[in-house]
Amino acid sequence: MGPMSALAQTETPPSPSSSQLNVRYIGAIAGCFSFSDRDVIEGEPRPVLACRLCSITPKSAVIIASVQGVPGENVAAHFEPFGVLRATVGRRVPTGFSLELLLSAAEQEKLAARIEWQKRRVQSTVPDQREFKRILPRNPRATMVLKDGTKMDCFVVDISGSGAAVSTETRVSRGTPVAIGQLLGRVVRQARRRICGTVCANL
Repeated sequence: MGPMSALAQTETPPSPSSSQLNVRYIGAIAGCFSFSDRDVIEGEPRPVLACRLCSITPKSAVIIASVQGVPGENVAAHFEPFGVLRATVGRRVPTGFSLELLLSAAEQEKLAARIEWQKRRVQSTVPDQREFKRILPRNPRATMVLKDGTKMDCFVVDISGSGAAVSTETRVSRGTPVAIGQLLGRVVRQARRRICGTVCANL
């Protein structure tokens, strides 16, 4: 084996440039996450909770969530424009927590390109054509009250004229009467990601 071949085998890919790592997207993007190491009930799927991305760089992100992680805890998060992101919990903030992304140099470069693409994409967003426009509440963290007085933290994914999509750590059965703030309704369906479903505005 010649010296050039040996060099080619030991050469490592270049790290992303500082300008690539400094790219940042700030904006609300709905997503979901799970704590990879937490125990689960036997036979039950691992809880996957709704969240909202506030900002992201190739190295870190900040999310709003109704359930906070412990610093250093492993997390898997998913946001449509960026795919699945493996991370550890960084610091807690009043509305959620930060993520320290576990990415190789090549993965950081790919994420930087996706962040740049997302920044351009928001300039040409197609208007929502649904009958009832969905609104992302400014503060999605709320308390859900059941008919028996049980209270639980929840995350309001979105609100429309027909109700609201809500994520809870504990699954709530269909037909259960609930109250979220001034909104009274019933759980009409259950969805993946531990989202209770749409809460109808009329009981």
